[in-house]
Amino acid sequence: MFEIAHADERELLMQVASGNEHAFRQLFMRHHQQLGVHMLRITSSIELAEEVVQDVFLKIWFTRESLVRVDNFKAYLFVISKNHALNCLKKLAKERAMIKQLDDIDAGSLSPEVAGTDMYYNLLDEAIDQLPPQQQKVYLLSRHGRLKYAEIADQLELSRETVKKYLQIATVSITEYVHEHLEVIVLLLIALKSFFIFF
Repeated sequence: MFEIAHADERELLMQVASGNEHAFRQLFMRHHQQLGVHMLRITSSIELAEEVVQDVFLKIWFTRESLVRVDNFKAYLFVISKNHALNCLKKLAKERAMIKQLDDIDAGSLSPEVAGTDMYYNLLDEAIDQLPPQQQKVYLLSRHGRLKYAEIADQLELSRETVKKYLQIATVSITEYVHEHLEVIVLLLIALKSFFIFF
């Protein structure tokens, strides 16, 4: 599928491995566009594809000494990128699954009062309210405002990496808070469901 790296690329990899930043930029320019297209096919998200490409090249730079053992850079690049993209998609899936946990309860057999409950979303609001102000702004602009990292960075006068970091920390904090309290809510819903079925 992939050809073994040509001599010029092999030399480029050696230069990158030795810490040559100019060679690293050349390597990035040579491969980032094709890699981005490939990641877009996997993620179906331009923003996520861009994030994967940046993360992967950062990882390559920080572990550049290992490039001396890479014979086929394109194959190596696509394998680690695919793995990183799949990990990102799994994280997103977990986050979406968390939000839908209560939706999976059969609301059809509940009373209208219980079926229409917003206890879960109140819990989510509580979790968001407990975030530090800047993290809260970043989270709300991303999740509710649907703004991209760059747009949030411009609006809040932060770097893109800071926005990304705040969003990751906020998501973890909210997820942990919700999971800590979710069991109580689910048990309460089940109890209420049994109550209305009994009567």
